[in-house]
Amino acid sequence: MASPRLETYCCPNRDAATQLVMNFQPEVFCGVCIGSASISLLLTILQLLPKKGQSPRKMPKASSSSTILLLISICDILGGLGMIFRSSVWLGFPGFIANISVVNGTDVWPSTFCVGSAMWIQLLYSAGFWWLFCYAVDSYLVVRRSAGLSTIVLYHMMTWGLAVMLCVEGIALLYYPSLSSCENGLEHAIPHYITTYAPLLLVLVVNPILFRRTVSAVASLLKGRQGIYTENERRLGTEIQMRFFKIMLVFVICWSSNIINETLLFYLEMQPDINEMPLKNIRSAALITWIIMGVLNPMQGFLFTLAFYGWTGWRVDLKWRKREIPWESMSSSTVGENAYPSPVNYQSNIHDSKKISTTDSQQTDEAISMLSEGNTSSDERLTRSSPIYQGW
Repeated sequence: MASPRLETYCCPNRDAATQLVMNFQPEVFCGVCIGSASISLLLTILQLLPKKGQSPRKMPKASSSSTILLLISICDILGGLGMIFRSSVWLGFPGFIANISVVNGTDVWPSTFCVGSAMWIQLLYSAGFWWLFCYAVDSYLVVRRSAGLSTIVLYHMMTWGLAVMLCVEGIALLYYPSLSSCENGLEHAIPHYITTYAPLLLVLVVNPILFRRTVSAVASLLKGRQGIYTENERRLGTEIQMRFFKIMLVFVICWSSNIINETLLFYLEMQPDINEMPLKNIRSAALITWIIMGVLNPMQGFLFTLAFYGWTGWRVDLKWRKREIPWESMSSSTVGENAYPSPVNYQSNIHDSKKISTTDSQQTDEAISMLSEGNTSSDERLTRSSPIYQGW
């Protein structure tokens, strides 16, 4: 799982609340993390692989939103691999991990592994949060026709730049001036927790607002495309709204336990003795949510693919398919046209004017297709309701 407690555990003089959760059934907890991350990893890869009998999704343009969805899945996969590796070492080499608690130990590799693995997990999931925020921004900009594939460069700069900057800053403040003296006070821990949970809270607060505005803009686009709001367009708008709802539902399910757990642990840290009997229920709740985090955090990758694409099936197609080179088809059609040229008449001018009249509708279809990518029924309804399909 992804929690700032992983970094604070690397401090030999860690606080009592961190000691409580990290020492609670560590073998069971690591086994839960390995099992959940492995299942999520396998199912996520299965979801992303091409399937037999399914034609590739055809998009009017390359979509930055589809690229962002793929990057979110990649971050989840890499973060899950970090969890599996860290938990496997934790289970397989308990003596190696025990050296982390030595204050003046000469072996630096246990602490290096502890810090490195925790930073890897935290960085990848933090980048996933920023990518999810970029997806909400991009969806809104696509509907407003203010975004394109070129904006993906800006998203890369913002996502990886902010993720690395906040992670390094939080770790530097936590371990200042040295690893053996960190966690001496809340002035070390609080900045680390803020930099860790800032992107998570940003997605929880801002993404629903952007998704709501995007859905409203989609409804306006669908109404303005032909001047009417048909049943097919109403269903398409509802499906886009449901897709956004599923994304936020998965995010809340996977990460609400982290916020609850951190709130309980901070409350315990404020108490003079966390082992007092009146705090028994709070300790139990903190330990329960700790185990829940180990299950739900790694499952985000698979659940997100369900929200993005739905269940894509088991039949994987691993055969390599030769793709037609665009200029081959263009050259063949050009040769045919040059061999049998047709005279120019007034009908071609009428056809050109019809193309100009449908430009706005095509742009609307492209924007809606980007948001409904991965939903075959939505794409089919969009094609049938398109002016091009109706023979304008």
